[in-house]
Amino acid sequence: MPLHKGPDKPDERPLSVNPFYGEADPVGGMTEAPPKHRLPTSPLPPSTAYQVVHDELMLDGNSRLNLATFVTTWMEPQAGVLMGECRDKNMIDKDEYPRTAELERRCVAMLADLWNAPDPSAAVGCSTTGSSEACMLAGMALKRRWAQRNADRYPGARPNLVMGVNVQVCWEKFCNFWEVEARLVPMEGERFHLDPQAAAELCDENTIGVVGILGSTFDGSYEPIADLCAALDALQERTGLDIPVHVDGASGAMVAPFLDEDLVWDFRLPRVASINTSGHKYGLVYPGVGWALWRDKEALPEELVFRVNYLGGDMPTFALNFSRPGAQVVAQYYTFLRLGREGYRAVQQSTRDVARGVAERVEALGDFRLLTRGDELPVFAFTTAPDVQAYDVFDVSRRLRERGWLVPAYTFPANREDLSVLRVVCRNGFSTDLADLFVDDLGSLLPELRRQPHPSTDNKGAATGFHH
Repeated sequence: MPLHKGPDKPDERPLSVNPFYGEADPVGGMTEAPPKHRLPTSPLPPSTAYQVVHDELMLDGNSRLNLATFVTTWMEPQAGVLMGECRDKNMIDKDEYPRTAELERRCVAMLADLWNAPDPSAAVGCSTTGSSEACMLAGMALKRRWAQRNADRYPGARPNLVMGVNVQVCWEKFCNFWEVEARLVPMEGERFHLDPQAAAELCDENTIGVVGILGSTFDGSYEPIADLCAALDALQERTGLDIPVHVDGASGAMVAPFLDEDLVWDFRLPRVASINTSGHKYGLVYPGVGWALWRDKEALPEELVFRVNYLGGDMPTFALNFSRPGAQVVAQYYTFLRLGREGYRAVQQSTRDVARGVAERVEALGDFRLLTRGDELPVFAFTTAPDVQAYDVFDVSRRLRERGWLVPAYTFPANREDLSVLRVVCRNGFSTDLADLFVDDLGSLLPELRRQPHPSTDNKGAATGFHH
């Protein structure tokens, strides 16, 4: 969550609330709006409090038109009912809510099977608040395993983690919070993610692991996990260094098993020690759930696991968060039951088809160059064509926002700071009809943008709310 500071302006609001929000007598009750930054002196009628909050939230963007987020913005009404029935259940209370805990266990088993664990019954996993927490847990396990193997040198030696510069910001947080050196493989030319050989060359005796991204958020491309493992196999043959791999499958781990079955990226590769995903992205659940799995008990050091009493038995837990609602885990189990493999395949294929179709139509406009085409993650990135000088991607993003579309524009990291792009994320619920409206709106903006004398964005760092 972002950090917030106190108010910059006085919190009094002298304007009165619409009197019809209050009592039946329009001149009775509320005559002055409640303060924004301190508790009101007296309570409000529930209808008034609701309307005040509701009206302010109308100024938020429309989540269905948010093409920046990977997070699920639509679920079936039945899922919403189930979540409402479970919002008062604390997920951490395994003994008070044993059936919720059982549904979590079943989801872990289903994912272990989906990701081809050698023995799904021996795989270890847990739910989290999202992929960020899951990545933190996976990183902690990598560091603790490395520390155990290097007890004679640690804590004197400084551990490091190797990954592409395109990793999600949670990995930067992990390295900062847990005092691990981040060794980043830069982008080069038209390669916008990790290079396996370059990653292997950054490894040494202090490397706790290498992170591979199955679906880069910068452009939607898969990193070559099998090639990464092969490069690390060759490194072990040469040097004896045995470096584990964690696959950050925040999005792709719920796409590739259904659409790219021949792609080997998961526990079929012996070097893959752990995998995470976001249930609330292409797992098709509303925000608040992620998953972390380890191939076996040896991959997750026992000393990191806490144990609670569960139906008179033993329930191991591994989490940074403590209290959180069970609703999202229940919704994940509902979605697994509701769709099954064939249902997920149909949903993800439809989403990929929409992404590829929109990418082709954007390219056909003539003003843009595609970096990716939505044929891995249902995500594509594009930039302005070389001959476009009147406007840039930041102008496009700003003008699309005027139509209600939220499309991030941002600059790539080292060594491609020269490249600024727009990125479109296609999710379940972004239908062909909505895609048609998006392309029509984009096309209608171009004549005016072409007439600009020059790009109008001075501060590109502040031009978008997207910070990866």
